[in-house]
Amino acid sequence: MSVSVLVGSQWGDEGKGKIVDILSSKFEVVARYQGGANAGHTIEIGDQQFVLHLIPSGILREGVINVIGNGVVIDPSALLEEIEFIGKHNINIENRLFISNNAHLIMPYHKLLDALQEEAQGKDKIGTTGRGIGPCYNDKFSRKGIRVGDLLNSESLKTKVRNNIKEKNKELAAFGHEALDADKVVEEYLEYADKLKHLIKDTAVLLNNAINNGKSVLMEGAQGAFLDIDHGTYPYVTSSNPTSGGACTGTGVPPTKISSVIGIVKAYTTRVGNGPFPAEVYGEEAENLRKLGGEFGATTGRPRRVGWFDVFQMKYSRMINGLDRVAITKLDVLGEFDEIKVCTGYKLGDEILKNFPTDSQTLENVEPIYETLPGWKTDISDVKVFEDLPEAAQNYLSYISQNCGFEISIVSVGPKRAETIEL
Repeated sequence: MSVSVLVGSQWGDEGKGKIVDILSSKFEVVARYQGGANAGHTIEIGDQQFVLHLIPSGILREGVINVIGNGVVIDPSALLEEIEFIGKHNINIENRLFISNNAHLIMPYHKLLDALQEEAQGKDKIGTTGRGIGPCYNDKFSRKGIRVGDLLNSESLKTKVRNNIKEKNKELAAFGHEALDADKVVEEYLEYADKLKHLIKDTAVLLNNAINNGKSVLMEGAQGAFLDIDHGTYPYVTSSNPTSGGACTGTGVPPTKISSVIGIVKAYTTRVGNGPFPAEVYGEEAENLRKLGGEFGATTGRPRRVGWFDVFQMKYSRMINGLDRVAITKLDVLGEFDEIKVCTGYKLGDEILKNFPTDSQTLENVEPIYETLPGWKTDISDVKVFEDLPEAAQNYLSYISQNCGFEISIVSVGPKRAETIEL
């Protein structure tokens, strides 16, 4: 039995899509356990680029079963667009893609309220993608959500949609927005039901049966550990649990069946949206790093905030996720720098902090403590073996491994599938 959880270990955008694609050659099932279409996993194979938002990245490996778990919130329109997109690339989803009947549906009012509520925050905006993720999770936990399984019962769907829209129209009116037509929404979602019903399964049963039959399963999250609703830099977080614990609740696979946790770690640090970012850099240095790394959101196109690698942050991520080993991504991006800084700790006033503080007020006021390492000023994208990396690059990876306390098993030196070193 091999059941591994793959976790974004920073603020998301670590390159999970490529690493899932690499690892999926070793797994028979890939399951997504949380988030929604606010995630964007980018994979490059040869001259083709794929950006997946809901479908697990294992779909690009022939024969791999892909599951969208109950912890995911699904925009059916976005999912069907994605299915159409990969179909144009001759990727067949039949008997290879399944959706949990217990996953929640994003409705039109979720996206409207997401945008209106965010705008009302003014300067205190969280920086959401406006995809309706937060409002959908709100309805889930207030027990008013509409689930994928409701698509299979037209009368139940009609009743739930009409009841919800009656309430949501009051909220929309408070923002000065026109009311939604419940019958039109019902009609729209019944059309989705016809197109998706053959994909809907009890995926908790599917996954546990697969594990019990000896199949290997990789569970992938979206976003990153420090956007976790419980363990992240609250309130500047997502509305679900990207940390490894979310894999169990988001799929129905018990923790006793998980054999390893793999972290995805960018060789520097990025963040999208608002919130504290102690190791952030600014000005020309930031523009250079952003340009070299192509740091623009796969879902939104927004420029990402950028900064140096943060050891202090990663030690905390290792602890809360139980990381066994990690994949380091975008090491090639640092090949243009004479010197590379690494954040080793935080200072608050005269005090050097012993642990990473997740409360945003404290994080906004810390001062990063840096150590400077030599760069390698070399293009490493063609390197296939660790020993062929420049000595300074090897030393940089060893420094990260030793100071963070985890083993590095994969090093990505470019966006393409082939630009990978496996240790």
